[in-house]
Amino acid sequence: MKQFHKDVLDAVATEKEVRLTTYGRTTGKESSVTIWVVTDGNKVYIRSGQGMKRHWPKNLLERPEGTVQLDSKVVRFRSRHITDPAEARFSSKLYGPKYGDFVKPSNESDPLTPGEQAAFELLPAD
Repeated sequence: MKQFHKDVLDAVATEKEVRLTTYGRTTGKESSVTIWVVTDGNKVYIRSGQGMKRHWPKNLLERPEGTVQLDSKVVRFRSRHITDPAEARFSSKLYGPKYGDFVKPSNESDPLTPGEQAAFELLPAD
């Protein structure tokens, strides 16, 4: 499986917020939001704290591609919706060390949180 270069992973690890651009599901037009992003050193994860209510996760389900702006660098990606509960919880746990207790992972015996239901892995587009 292809992964991002080290410079991209390093930028994800240090950038607090990034600009995510997706494509509208009906219009096809670019749509951008500022979001949090995390990495485990190998993979890059994003999620919508409001779950699938937001437009950008719905856009990624329809057209799993876009760009993320890391500092002054624009990186093209394709996305993979995370449907495995264990992986969704794992990605949630990565937010705590970077952002504090704002993101609470669900317990294994509980249903996934809305954010975990709207979690995606970003992969290199090329």
